[in-house]
Amino acid sequence: MLNHLIEVTKELLTSRYPKSSVIFLAGSLVRGEGTPFSDLDLAVIFEDLPAAYRDSYYFSGFPVEAFVHTPETLNYFLHEVDRPSGVPSLARMIVEGVETPQANQLSRCLKEMAASLLALGPPALDEATIDKWRYNITNLIEDIRQPRSQTELIATGAELYEKLADYYFRVNNIWSARGKSIPRTLKQTDEDLCQLYCDAFAELFAHGQTEKAIALTEVILQPKGGFYFEGYRLEASPECRKSLV
Repeated sequence: MLNHLIEVTKELLTSRYPKSSVIFLAGSLVRGEGTPFSDLDLAVIFEDLPAAYRDSYYFSGFPVEAFVHTPETLNYFLHEVDRPSGVPSLARMIVEGVETPQANQLSRCLKEMAASLLALGPPALDEATIDKWRYNITNLIEDIRQPRSQTELIATGAELYEKLADYYFRVNNIWSARGKSIPRTLKQTDEDLCQLYCDAFAELFAHGQTEKAIALTEVILQPKGGFYFEGYRLEASPECRKSLV
């Protein structure tokens, strides 16, 4: 399968990106985890462009997501966009990507740059941000303790699923994840916690049972003080005012 993906990427390079310096082929299909609907994920590098861009289209039966950059725009997005977000999607594409049509000096340099960013880790959260996230998660837990309806439980549980994982990763100075990448990242970090996490939310979504999700949240929040509502205060800037006249 990988050989076929490489051949498709070479065809793409010739037909759509003939002046590119290298293409990094990455994503679930390359990892052997793809489905018939999985994207072909590409990082396409040019020597020069007016601006970086994202390109979505179908090619040879595959949905393609191409992130098109120069070395300079890639450097910007790695350090100024992905790292502050805590989710190093682009860096992982470069590090894990298969160089097409072949590795060269530039591709090796970019892999080293992306690997250095991954080794650096995400920015540490300050205490004010940790308190704010604890407060927001506490509010979500209060909403699922006795939800008004099944639909509200699902909506609140979906929000909790992402925010609790993001909190856990970032508080522990681990690169975060979004959506379907959360279980994979949890498993790489702590297999036992991953199992507890998946079981708790399966119970919540499938059966409307919230006890395991509440207990899981308490365990994750406990090292920084646990649930947080009483005493939380968040002040607006003095400049946050607008004259009525």
